[in-house]
Amino acid sequence: MVVNGAREHQAIVMRTRRSRNLSTTLVRFFQAATSADGYVPAMKILVTGATGKVGTRLAKHLAQRGDQVRALVRDPERARDLREARIELATGDLLDVDSLATATRDMDAVVHCAAFFRGATPEQAHAVNDLGTQHIASAARAAAVKRFIFTSTGLVYGSNGGRLAREDDPCTPTAAYPVSKLAAERFLLALEGLDVRVLRLPFVYGDGDPHITEAIPILRDFPPAQRMSISHHADVAQAVARLLDSGSPAHRIYNVADDEAPSLGSLFASVGSPPPDGSNPERARAFDVLLDGSRIRRDLGFTPKFPRFADALAADAG
Repeated sequence: MVVNGAREHQAIVMRTRRSRNLSTTLVRFFQAATSADGYVPAMKILVTGATGKVGTRLAKHLAQRGDQVRALVRDPERARDLREARIELATGDLLDVDSLATATRDMDAVVHCAAFFRGATPEQAHAVNDLGTQHIASAARAAAVKRFIFTSTGLVYGSNGGRLAREDDPCTPTAAYPVSKLAAERFLLALEGLDVRVLRLPFVYGDGDPHITEAIPILRDFPPAQRMSISHHADVAQAVARLLDSGSPAHRIYNVADDEAPSLGSLFASVGSPPPDGSNPERARAFDVLLDGSRIRRDLGFTPKFPRFADALAADAG
């Protein structure tokens, strides 16, 4: 038996839920209006590495477009801004298999951004980037996740003299980080029962990220004319969204990159730093690769919001 007060409370709850659902539907409808893919219902998406540079911004982008986002975090105290963005937090670790089973439960998709990059020994890179990826992918498959997107790196191609690397080119990395990411790619692409798509990212910048400034000490002895493929965080988020929304992408691996690759000298100048001194070209050679981003444009209709570094600088100045 339901008394009047309880019935009224239930009606309020139902109206609130309908209002929220309508808001989410409208967000996705208007967003899809300019997309060739058409309307795509909101998804339940787990983002790993959600307190990192790419993951935290990506999680917020997905939440803003109306998806229900869950963030895998090791320390909830570091994720207060995610909670404020109405993103659900799941405490866990790539090396804690039980926590991953809980985090992936009831998810439509997983976007795996977590990685150990700077300062990682080969053993640490292997443990987190390779074995950790195996753990989260296995948990996603067991949870019947529909799509698994892995954010890899363009450094997996290895040095190729600064030529444009295409997705089917051979990969010969030497540094620990790309070696571990390539191992993870190969595991994922051989895994049956999980729809895996790989995004190979360049140097990612923008959206308040101090990445360029932080990279200055690392790149200080590189040649100033050496060019680097880059992509704005907004365009990384767009690439992920297009892969999530596409029912059957034609390929399993996609490069993401701006239309132009700036020189290191221009990147340094953008943060008021003198150009690199070029004293160690041998070390710089491991990073001497540019990405061909034509496949994702052709297959998924991807168009960078910031096709040139100058476009992002102008937007910031405005």
